[in-house]
Amino acid sequence: MILNNFSLHGKVAIVTGCNTGLGKSMAVGLAQAGCDIVGINRSEPADTAAEITALGRRFLNLQADLSQQTALPALVEQAVAEMGQVNILVNNAGIIRRQDAIEFSEKDWDDVMNVNTRTLFFLSQLVARQFIKQGNGGKIINIASMLSFQGGIRVPSYTASKSAVLGLTRQLANEWAKHGINVNAIAPGYFETNNTQQLRDDENRSEEILARIPAGRWGKPQDMMGPVVFLASDASDYVNGFTLAVDGGWLAR
Repeated sequence: MILNNFSLHGKVAIVTGCNTGLGKSMAVGLAQAGCDIVGINRSEPADTAAEITALGRRFLNLQADLSQQTALPALVEQAVAEMGQVNILVNNAGIIRRQDAIEFSEKDWDDVMNVNTRTLFFLSQLVARQFIKQGNGGKIINIASMLSFQGGIRVPSYTASKSAVLGLTRQLANEWAKHGINVNAIAPGYFETNNTQQLRDDENRSEEILARIPAGRWGKPQDMMGPVVFLASDASDYVNGFTLAVDGGWLAR
């Protein structure tokens, strides 16, 4: 039965930045499909943990500052030691800084590129090595953005980092598919999250955005559940290097 291919029972997923918003919804969605979750966050994801354990799934909380790549090997080692394996990685953690390009600082550039691109790559590398060691392949799901396709305004480092995520998704898929590792990405459109609060508070900008979305609404975090379960499951075994837009039709307009 095809629905069996969507089951994640017996799998373990690492999800970064899962204490709120899209990360929380994706972690809960994976757990609803049967997956145990390792959350890596700067602050304790109490609500996420409660929802996942209420489903009868295991949740391991690892607190870390993902701007520091030196912490990554120990995080993966601890995840494997306590959960027995890792089968899925969702690179969701990211930051954004807003300022006109003419005034944008080196610090804001480096901070965003460091978390959104450098940490994503080196955590993927560590988890891919674990997948190869286990010998059963695995799934890596990167979180891209509409700004992987467009330029945006006032977010130069975010646009650069998310464009890099799209490119890295393709590049890593090319190298790792031979190991049974699928690397894909999800590009969320305009969602109701902390990152878009400033946009939603700007009445004129919010109306402009809604006018372009064929679905006529901002995305809700639960809209990410189906896509992430698909890309984490056996149902997507022949999907490699693709960035799936979950945008209410924004890019089609």
